[in-house]
Amino acid sequence: MRSGDDASFREFARDKALPLRRTAYLLCGDWHLAEDLVQTALIKLYRVWPKVRRKGPVDNYTRQILMRCWLDERRRPWRSRENRDGVVPEEPAAPAEADISDSLLRALAEVPPKQRAAVVLRYCADLPVAEVAVALRCSEGTVRSQAARGLDVLRAALQRQHDEAVSGRSA
Repeated sequence: MRSGDDASFREFARDKALPLRRTAYLLCGDWHLAEDLVQTALIKLYRVWPKVRRKGPVDNYTRQILMRCWLDERRRPWRSRENRDGVVPEEPAAPAEADISDSLLRALAEVPPKQRAAVVLRYCADLPVAEVAVALRCSEGTVRSQAARGLDVLRAALQRQHDEAVSGRSA
């Protein structure tokens, strides 16, 4: 890669790493996995940087790569064999930019992956429907329906959490 392309990639990666990491975290709910996903996405982007950069803005393409990395990670067979007993040897401190409530993260974890992707990109990353459709490689109508269904699941999960909290206080 030419030095100019290399420098422009470094600048892009420096500017976009934190927003990508936050989006990845909203998708997977794990800061360490989010960092891995962003790193993998940036490596894949680096390989095609000169060609992609010439075509215009690369934000959508980068989000699309990040989404594909996350979906690929969910398909890995070792994920389903992992023992998730809820016991963590030590609790990592949340990064300073983690202004996301625990209840929202727990509720997002209940939303199916494609619906979660639509909700996160549409409402957390504040992207228009057309850009979300490009990132998810689907139609705008699919984005709208997936986001609406995801919001329904999210609302139900948040309501359930609220009801459990209220019943826990009154008991």
